[in-house]
Amino acid sequence: MKYKLLGNTGLKVSELCLGTMTFGGRGTWTAIGSLPQDAANELIKIAVDAGINFIDTANVYSFGLSEQLTGKAIRDLGLKRYELVIATKVRGMMGEGPNDTGLSRKHIMQQVDESLQRLQTDYIDLYQIHGFDPLTPMEETLETLDMLVKSGKVRYIGCSNLAAWQIMKALGISAQNHLSKFVSLQAYYTIAGRDLEREIVPMLLDQKIGLLVWSPLAGGFLSGKYTRQNADKEGRRANYDFPPIDKEKAYDIIDVMQPMASSKGVSVAQVALAWLLHQPVVTSVILGAKKPEQLKDNLNSVNIDFTEDEIQQLDAVSRLKPEYPGWMIDRQMTDRKI
Repeated sequence: MKYKLLGNTGLKVSELCLGTMTFGGRGTWTAIGSLPQDAANELIKIAVDAGINFIDTANVYSFGLSEQLTGKAIRDLGLKRYELVIATKVRGMMGEGPNDTGLSRKHIMQQVDESLQRLQTDYIDLYQIHGFDPLTPMEETLETLDMLVKSGKVRYIGCSNLAAWQIMKALGISAQNHLSKFVSLQAYYTIAGRDLEREIVPMLLDQKIGLLVWSPLAGGFLSGKYTRQNADKEGRRANYDFPPIDKEKAYDIIDVMQPMASSKGVSVAQVALAWLLHQPVVTSVILGAKKPEQLKDNLNSVNIDFTEDEIQQLDAVSRLKPEYPGWMIDRQMTDRKI
């Protein structure tokens, strides 16, 4: 297991992160997973034994149950809290009241205390806003997050599912007002969905913000079980067809990955994960699993190397179609390369 710095900080996180969205199972979250405590304990033990020090959850996952199971698992396994980097999120609806959602000072202050209680910890290493809130001034959100850092309840702050302009606006507000800055973005990125590369990836590299990848297997579509001959009529995709992807293009990508995986004696899922690990912008890839064998298979992705020809093959079949202003920027940069 390799460890990378989280954005422009001195904090090291494992290149693979254990996601806990499959823990619990309440309401609509049962479509993702409904693992009980003993299963959660087993997955966390497998992950930590493999060198993972990074665990990601969210208050909204199974409406707090995922955090609760995660916190209890850490206690049950006797893990040292200071050796772990625990991340959670705030933004989603946690009740039926008018202030039970969003990024207002009231909601954040309420939710951070509840997350701390469920996780059975005194502090959260990385506290992330789970999305954009158009009703709350960004200044209010950032001032509140800064208060949490200064209080010691939170070590670092990050964001998730934001556009490039929203992140840059937040960074500008933080700089102008001497507030804590976002050090990471948690976003959807996969070889079957490279949209992030248009605006967000260049911004992340320029601003030295870490990238944490969610759904790296495109909601299971790149797990190896789906091909043109065996469409997604069963498994998670049959019940929860998310995130949206161009399936015909994804099948083309799978057609390239299958013989590559066979030649290396690995799974298609491992190849898809390894491709992400070879992208310079990626800090950590979040793995979600329902079964121990699934997690163990994914963990082996850190051992895969590609030849230059293989990287070119994967890039060629998955690259984005040129869009303006990207193609014009690339054209004009030809005389300014070092």
